[in-house]
Amino acid sequence: MARLAVISGGGTGIGRATAGMLAGEGYDVLIVGRRPEVLADAVKWIGPQATAVTADCSDPEQIPAIVEAVGDRAVDVLFNNAGAFISGEDATLAGLAARWRAVFDSNVTTAVLLTEALRPKLRRPGARVILVSSIAAQRGGGGPYSAAKSALHGWMFDLATQFGPEGITANVISPGFITDSEFFAGRMTEEGYRSRVNASLVKRPGEPSDIAEAVRWLTGPGGTFVTGQIINVNGGTVLGR
Repeated sequence: MARLAVISGGGTGIGRATAGMLAGEGYDVLIVGRRPEVLADAVKWIGPQATAVTADCSDPEQIPAIVEAVGDRAVDVLFNNAGAFISGEDATLAGLAARWRAVFDSNVTTAVLLTEALRPKLRRPGARVILVSSIAAQRGGGGPYSAAKSALHGWMFDLATQFGPEGITANVISPGFITDSEFFAGRMTEEGYRSRVNASLVKRPGEPSDIAEAVRWLTGPGGTFVTGQIINVNGGTVLGR
C-alpha cells in the first residue's frame, strides 16, 4: 500500500504544490481545507492519488471527519500548512482580542488539533511532522501573525522531544515571500512586491515549489536525522538563526 500524507490547507499555494510533489513521489495524499470547490480543483490537478476532506481544522467538531478519512492507515507525512493573515479592527480591546484569537486559531490551533488527533496514527518509526511558519516569526512585523507563527516554533520543539524516541521527526519550515498563493490577496502593491524581492539576497520571490522541495528533502532519506529544526526557505531575507 502507498504511503499516506495528510496536508492541511492543501487546496492552494504551498499546500497544493506540496501535495502534487508527494503524489509524484508515490504517496497517497489527503488534502484538507474549508472550501470544497477549491479542494475539488486541487484533486483534479494532483491526480488519482489525491482525496479531499472539507473541514476547518480550528474546529474540534470537524476534525473527526479527517480521522475517519484516514481510517486504519498509518500517516507517513503530516504537513500542517493551514493558516492565514487575518485583518481586523484593533481600535477597541474587544476587536483586538477577536483578531488575535482568530489569527491564533487559524495558525496554531489548526496544527495542534490535527496533530493531536492523528498522533496515534503516525507511523512508528518513520513519520514526519512538518509545521509551516513564516519569516514574520523571526523578524516581526506581523503583529498577531508573527506571534502565532512563533508559537509553532516552541511547540515543535516539544513535538520533536516527544516523538524522537518513537522514530518520528518534527520540524518547522519557515518561508519568506512566496508568490502564487492567497496570502497577499488584495493586499499586495507593486511597491510591496519590489521591496520584498529586493530584500532577498537572490533577488527573486519564492514559489510554492521551493517549499515543496524542502518538504521533499525532509520526508526523504536525507531527512531521517533532521528533527527539532527551523528550516528557513527565504532567499536570504533573514539570515540563519
